[in-house]
Amino acid sequence: MFAESSFLIGAIILLLGVSLDKVLGEPRRFHPLIGFGNWANWLEKQCRRLNWLSERQQGIVAWCLAVIPAVLGCYLLVKVLLIKCFWLWFCVNAFMLYLTLGGKSLVQHADNIYCPLQQGDLEGARQQVAMIVSRNTDKMTETEIVSSAVESVLENGNDAVFAPMIWFLLLGAPGAVLLRLTNTLDAMWGYKNAKYLQFGYLSAKSDDLLGWLPARITALFYALQGDARCGLRCWSTQAKDCKSPNGGVAMSTGAGALGVKIGGPTYYDGVLIDKKPMGVDLPATAETIPRANRLVSRGAFLLAGLTLVIALFWELF
Repeated sequence: MFAESSFLIGAIILLLGVSLDKVLGEPRRFHPLIGFGNWANWLEKQCRRLNWLSERQQGIVAWCLAVIPAVLGCYLLVKVLLIKCFWLWFCVNAFMLYLTLGGKSLVQHADNIYCPLQQGDLEGARQQVAMIVSRNTDKMTETEIVSSAVESVLENGNDAVFAPMIWFLLLGAPGAVLLRLTNTLDAMWGYKNAKYLQFGYLSAKSDDLLGWLPARITALFYALQGDARCGLRCWSTQAKDCKSPNGGVAMSTGAGALGVKIGGPTYYDGVLIDKKPMGVDLPATAETIPRANRLVSRGAFLLAGLTLVIALFWELF
């Protein structure tokens, strides 16, 4: 990973970045991902005007223009800073990693669903869950609301927390930036509908590719924090039934580790989708939401701490 520095320094930066996210959360103003989203929207409009290209080729051009300059710029920045000033390089790497993490934000969104449920306010909980899922929420039961919240926490725990950390370990700050931008474009263009099936082809495939290894590491850390045997069994038997090759791994393992059942048929754009349930035993309850949050937030520190311990042994022995 850090060819120019040490594994130990990278591990310290990883722990610092996770700590910054835990304390500060995502910036409320001027978040780079908001600017990136606006840039991507503009690129989509321009690239769709390239009538001599197929729709898939237009999407490929848009993805390359959105991602490659940003990742290359990040790479050049950290290379220059390493030569000029180590401590500035150290701080910039930690700050860039922090900006790619969304752990505290994810937990806050889930808590915003959990609080109304505790008070028996189903309508308030429906309004909150509508902010984080694309399915129809207007007639959701409490069980469906809870399931949607837990699914979102478990899946996005990989996308917004573990995956940036893993790619930071592999390629430094440029790796974390590459993963987060790719994941953002998948959320914008990766839909399997008439508008984005072709245009978002590369966005969806690249997100699946970059998320493959992190999803499996995420699942292992979920399993380690709960009923490991049950979590791993659910992974091996249920993940393949999910349309997402990575989301299914994280969600089925997390549900099994928590000892609850999530998923099942739900409505998207008014159409009932027969999603198979994941996990075991009884459906998740409102109290499952904070437990799922802990799998993500505690798991992130476990990964960072384990990395630091391994790095210390590597340096000493």
